[in-house]
Amino acid sequence: MFDKLEDLVLRYEEVMNQLSEPGAADDTNRFRKLMKEQSDLLPIVEAYRAYKKSKQDIEDSLTMLEEESDEELRELAKEELNDAKAEVEKLENKLKILLLPKDPNDDKNVIVEIRAGAGGDEAALFAAEIYRMYVHYAESRHWKVETLEMEEIGIGGMKSVNFMVTGPKAYSILKYESGVHRVQRVPETESQGRIHTSTITVAVMPEAEEVDVQVDEKDIRIDVMRASGNGGQCVNTTDSAVRLTHYPTGIVIYSQTEKSQLQNKEKAFALLRAKLYDLEMQKKQDAESEARRSQIGTGDRSEKIRTYNFPQGRVTDHRINLTLYKLDKIMNGDIQEIIDACIAADQAMRLSKLNEA
Repeated sequence: MFDKLEDLVLRYEEVMNQLSEPGAADDTNRFRKLMKEQSDLLPIVEAYRAYKKSKQDIEDSLTMLEEESDEELRELAKEELNDAKAEVEKLENKLKILLLPKDPNDDKNVIVEIRAGAGGDEAALFAAEIYRMYVHYAESRHWKVETLEMEEIGIGGMKSVNFMVTGPKAYSILKYESGVHRVQRVPETESQGRIHTSTITVAVMPEAEEVDVQVDEKDIRIDVMRASGNGGQCVNTTDSAVRLTHYPTGIVIYSQTEKSQLQNKEKAFALLRAKLYDLEMQKKQDAESEARRSQIGTGDRSEKIRTYNFPQGRVTDHRINLTLYKLDKIMNGDIQEIIDACIAADQAMRLSKLNEA
């Protein structure tokens, strides 16, 4: 591990030298790649330098204990020794986590698809609430949210919604939200006060560039039509809506959120690329070992990951056995504690697999 860390420090210094060269920014692509590499290496280099400093502090404290006869100074040296040992242990764990293999999609923006499952109108209402939860969370991180596709029902619910979240490392954070979300509550339409259980599915897909997915135009049928539903003035008077049909997979994308046909077409293709890329990722994961598939955030989309119990004000994440009694805050976008716990559990699982290897 330490040989690798020394190599990374040398590479970091090399990158910094290249960035400081005159005219470094003239080649935009090269400059952007160097800045990205510098940003990725910096946390590792800082942690390793702190680790080496703490190791030196241990040596200095041991030397003082050997040479010093003053009892007060010896006590001080013992305290510093204990602090330095604790810091070394903490930094060793941090470095192991920083050196874990990175998901190549972690830096990407995401497309999130929410679909109402079992539960009829109640599931559609819950889908709309979960959509708003993610929008509030994204806003709290100053991320941009753009709706790509939406199918609403008259009572304020959503049969489905697709939206893009643009922000630093969005996929690395939101990928843990994929799976089945379950709600338990008394619907407003329930006269007997009985608790109903409904479900929705959430799929978090990394945004796919054209270089990630090759889409043959011969495999796609493009239909244009007038948008339907409540869209304000002009929305129903021009052929602005776009429907893509991808013959090989049967995927159908319908986009009508924009007044411009061109913008709707761009959104539809972005969603199609993400879905095709996601299919490839799922195939790859299915072909890999059970250890890989069991990792948090890469599991089966049909897995029930979370329950929102309204009568008890409780949210439970079943993958990590975490229960929080702050449902109102969570529904308003305060999901960072859950995400942090999922990230920590995933890192711990990957480290244990690494140690077993």
